[in-house]
Amino acid sequence: MRWMLVTALVLAPLFFGLGVVLPLVRFETLYFFDRSPSLLGVVAALWAGDDAVLAVVVALISIVFPVIKMIAIAAEALGEGFDSAFARSVLPQLSRWSLMDVVLVALVIVAAKTGGIAQAFSQPGLWFYAGSALMAALAHALAELRHVER
Repeated sequence: MRWMLVTALVLAPLFFGLGVVLPLVRFETLYFFDRSPSLLGVVAALWAGDDAVLAVVVALISIVFPVIKMIAIAAEALGEGFDSAFARSVLPQLSRWSLMDVVLVALVIVAAKTGGIAQAFSQPGLWFYAGSALMAALAHALAELRHVER
């Protein structure tokens, strides 16, 4: 079980990094134009497009919260060297948001397909991002199990 925890703790941030920089979705409009934005590209485009509030919300929910959550999970897993009480108080709050951004991207894809706006195809960034959320959830569950066994 320990090797599973270590593997999940390593893969979650690796997948997260790939999910943030790789394209999330490819939009094809009129078969002439296509765009493949990454999560960082989406935040930058929102910021540049005078949607600063939306850019901050997306950055917080999609980038900052998952990073804090992964740090708290690592603190909980290591337990003795870190303040695991802090991790146990922060993690339930962050867990509520853990897959919200993946669902939002899926909704955008569905809206683009059904609205006739564009054809949308998922890209590797979305899969890595979802994999990061799943690895973080697995690491959290294993860290809690390990904590209970002590």
